[in-house]
Amino acid sequence: MAREWILTDTTKGIWQDSFEVTGRDLGLSGPAEKIAVRKRTLQGGVQQGVDLIEVDNGALKLLIVPTRGMGLWRGEYKGIRLGWDSPVRGPVHPSFVNLPERGGLGWLYGFDEWMCRCGLDSNGAPGTDVVLDNNGNPTEVQVTLHGRIANIPAHYVAVSIQTEPPYAIEVEGHVDETMMFGPHLELRSRIRTAPGANYVDIEDRITNCRAVEGELELLYHCNFGTPLLEAGAHLVAPIKEMAPRDARATEGVDHFNTYLAPTPGYIEQVYWYELLADPKTHLTVAMLRNAAGDLGCAIRWDIRRLPYFTQWKNTAGQEDGYVTGLEPGTNLPNTRKFERERGRVIKLSPGQTYTAAIRMEVLDSTQAVRSVETEIERLQSQQAPVLHRAPVAKYSPV
Repeated sequence: MAREWILTDTTKGIWQDSFEVTGRDLGLSGPAEKIAVRKRTLQGGVQQGVDLIEVDNGALKLLIVPTRGMGLWRGEYKGIRLGWDSPVRGPVHPSFVNLPERGGLGWLYGFDEWMCRCGLDSNGAPGTDVVLDNNGNPTEVQVTLHGRIANIPAHYVAVSIQTEPPYAIEVEGHVDETMMFGPHLELRSRIRTAPGANYVDIEDRITNCRAVEGELELLYHCNFGTPLLEAGAHLVAPIKEMAPRDARATEGVDHFNTYLAPTPGYIEQVYWYELLADPKTHLTVAMLRNAAGDLGCAIRWDIRRLPYFTQWKNTAGQEDGYVTGLEPGTNLPNTRKFERERGRVIKLSPGQTYTAAIRMEVLDSTQAVRSVETEIERLQSQQAPVLHRAPVAKYSPV
């Protein structure tokens, strides 16, 4: 059995400025008694009007932002911070983000989430592309960094709590990325956890609502700062193939999987991957762990749905955003034109739905971290990794 509360439904004129329900309110016992879901609307500065939903499962706290495309702003597990310190004092209302600004990099004015989606019509670097205009003529347009979905408010939000074993807490949100004579993609996202769990599941269904074929690019930009990111932190993943994005990434290719302390003036380095997966389940896993190997976060996903992985290293000064991104995606975040030419842009027929999901799992002990390392070693045993020392044409414009 489940209880459900609709917090937003623009078609029915439903909107709740605040909301709270706890396990105790529902008469639950044991670990489920400690759960809570709260919603509030932020006021002041660039946060003005942002809806924030806090999900507390008794061990893991999540801050979900329906106003920003159902992203995860922050997290905390038993006192372990999940997220990073961006120069941006967010969460930022989309009305304060001008995507075309600074040569198409305006997306960065709102960027401070633990997890935000990039897409849906496009993601990756800004650049030119050719689309059909309202008269059906090919027209060159500017495509901005990482697309629009992270700056579109949800038009439907609901909370659901399973009140009998197995207990579960779920927040569902629907977001439309649509325009006249252009893309019409609907995201239906379910963010789910359980009492006392160390994980959050994110399951997304993206539907092409047009009567003609549409395109899809989707990337989960999962971002970590301290305490997981530090000098000597490691990325651990079962690598099928890895290549640096550009000449700057080539400079650090000998240390692609380790991290520096905050380094003022550091310029980002990006590495492209295809990963190995379990041959039966098609599941893979990538993990960021700290230097001591007693803290980490693992991300799990199906490589049939998200076949590419990007590692973004930005170990700049703490004031400038000391962060790394672990990013499963349907494509690599190059320009859409380049990705289309390489066959990595998904084509959706009218009414077709594409499903993707990730699980983020917090590891708070040496034993937990080592268990995931052993799992990755088992996946890696399928073959030796192919590690390129310079950009390659199938991954980068070279």
